[in-house]
Amino acid sequence: MSTPDTNPHHDTESGPEVNEMTETISGSETVAKVLPIRPGAEVEPKVFDGEIVTDDESAELDRRIVADRVRGTADVAVRILRESDVSVRVRSVVAYRVRKAPRDSARLTWFAIRGLGRWTAKGWTWATHGDLRADARNARLSNDSEARRTAQETLRADAAARWAKLRTALKVMAIIAAGVLFLVVVDHAVERDQMWAWLSATYSVLDIVRAVLKWMLWFSPLGILLAAIWEGRDKGPGAGFLVRPERDDADSWIDERMVATALANLGVAPLDKFFKNGGQLTYSVMPRVDGDGTYAQVRLPMGVTADMVAGQRKKLAANLGRAALETWPTEGDESGILDLWVADKGKLGGGAGEWPLQHDGQVDVFEGVPFGLTQRGAVINAMLFESNWLIGGRPGQGKSAAMRTLLLGACLDPSTEHWVFVMGESPDFEPFRPRLARYAMGMDDSVAEAALQALRDLLAEMERRGKVLGEQPGRPPKTSRKLADKRALGLHLLTCWIDEVHELFMHPKYGKEAAELAVRLIKRGRKYGIVLVLATQSPTKESIPREVTRNVSTGIAFSVADHVANDGLLGAGKYKAGIRATDLRTKVDRGTCVAVGINDNVFELVRSFYVPFEDGLDMVSPVIARAMALLEESGRTVAPVSEVESAPVVVDHLADIARVMRDDKRVRTQLVLARLVEHDASVYEGWTFADLKAALAEYDIDVVKSDGVKVVRADDVTTALTERDRFGDDEDDADDGA
Repeated sequence: MSTPDTNPHHDTESGPEVNEMTETISGSETVAKVLPIRPGAEVEPKVFDGEIVTDDESAELDRRIVADRVRGTADVAVRILRESDVSVRVRSVVAYRVRKAPRDSARLTWFAIRGLGRWTAKGWTWATHGDLRADARNARLSNDSEARRTAQETLRADAAARWAKLRTALKVMAIIAAGVLFLVVVDHAVERDQMWAWLSATYSVLDIVRAVLKWMLWFSPLGILLAAIWEGRDKGPGAGFLVRPERDDADSWIDERMVATALANLGVAPLDKFFKNGGQLTYSVMPRVDGDGTYAQVRLPMGVTADMVAGQRKKLAANLGRAALETWPTEGDESGILDLWVADKGKLGGGAGEWPLQHDGQVDVFEGVPFGLTQRGAVINAMLFESNWLIGGRPGQGKSAAMRTLLLGACLDPSTEHWVFVMGESPDFEPFRPRLARYAMGMDDSVAEAALQALRDLLAEMERRGKVLGEQPGRPPKTSRKLADKRALGLHLLTCWIDEVHELFMHPKYGKEAAELAVRLIKRGRKYGIVLVLATQSPTKESIPREVTRNVSTGIAFSVADHVANDGLLGAGKYKAGIRATDLRTKVDRGTCVAVGINDNVFELVRSFYVPFEDGLDMVSPVIARAMALLEESGRTVAPVSEVESAPVVVDHLADIARVMRDDKRVRTQLVLARLVEHDASVYEGWTFADLKAALAEYDIDVVKSDGVKVVRADDVTTALTERDRFGDDEDDADDGA
């Protein structure tokens, strides 16, 4: 007999038991539950790999395990907090929208109703030719029979074209309806499995289309509602950059609705009436990006001129959210056309940057000199050839600096010759000395006398150049780059720069003659390559002769005090037309000027380039050194002053006779001779009656008898002088036309 096993672990009657063992691994206790052992099953021994560690290493491992558990708990906490924050935000937004639901519903309902109303109005306008009928009505009210006839003819033509399109559409719809009816009849008469394969496939496609159309029919009311809400949304114009700051083009965003609203709130009575009656502006040029701003051209309604809008410039700028300097309403090709240019906010505040020729480069004066940046950000190459200049503005606003930049560029053409006279104690042009053929600076009479002599010499040089041009093959009407390069001819560009020219024109002894000579040179000298550049800080009718302002090609106005100075520099009527340098702020807009005649545009707002010449910083002298190197490289030299001054002076006898006539209608010949000697004894000391008669005969003026004595009539002299100057102007105009 076998002895019973007394081991309780092998007792099968009591059912399976679970053995538990406790092991210590790496210093930490873990409890492992062992699966129940079935009777008769073999127990697979389990082997544990371990490593004996010291007490310190075991303590370090314990700390790491605890730290990992803490970090895990923290991550879970952060995640829970984030989820709770998002949920709180969502709940707050939903709660807010629920509170605003009544207002939103009412607003959306109003949008939908207004959208349907707008559709109805548009449909009615289209159906009744509302736009064309309005044109005809306006033409009838303005008694414009031609415009009314044109509008009526356009109305009839549009109606005929519309009915022709409608008839074509009805025919197409009838054909489609017949085709659909045929397909329906065939589908009911013939089973699908008995049809041709292509016809059965066609019906299968039609079934899909019908199902899609069915769903579209169900959702179409919702689409129509959304479209009506979109159509009825608020479309009130306004300065978008004030209410939509997130736009990328916020600074330049100006559209036709903003322009219309700005004009409607100017307080101009005819405009107010026009907009009150529902008038719509006509744009010759829709608002578009133009350089550093926006340009638009508007056809103003009847009774409104561009001058009226320009007179409200500050209010217009405020309505558009701009400074007055950034808003330029001017007259277009007609009085009723408004040219409007609006600068991007803050774009005009920066300078023009470094002068392009500061470090290298050469100039061709027949192509232009870099002068500055336009209001649109483009570089202006200012013309000196055939262009006389008048530059002015308040002291310290950049007048002399702009003149210096212009002269500096001209010096980089080695073929040019320059004379400079500064009527004051100013060192602005001292670095130019090596490059100048004549230079005088100071406040005494010697400088004024030197400037006057220069004008006389220029007049003589103009006569000489006229003869030289007449001797050239083909008799060219004016000098050119090709002729200027022929040194022997002496037809290069010759410029005379007079700073503070009002001191010369107001000089008690030399002023009157200087003004007369300057006017004659400005009128006739430009085509011979003789150019005057005049600068002043006092552009009044007393200091600058009107004929000078009227005949200069280019007027430059920095900040000025009033409309008198504005029009004295830019020309009569410019202030009224909205071309105003009075809006330029002293110091703030230093270096910025309003220019007329500098290019083909009516005017330009120019940020002139600045070449520093001040204490501790002289960037003019290096350019002059480069100009001298170019001059030497070309084989040319600067003519000494003595050589220039020794040139023969041509005396204008007719102008002298006109001057001594004074205000008398007729003067005895003996008195004329006496006055001529008083005027210039060095020339007329030995003159006789025969000399006077010969001088007058050159201009077909006869000495006549009056009350038994020989006299010269003032009308004859004035007519001859006018005809001579006008003949020169006509030649210039003919040359320009050619």
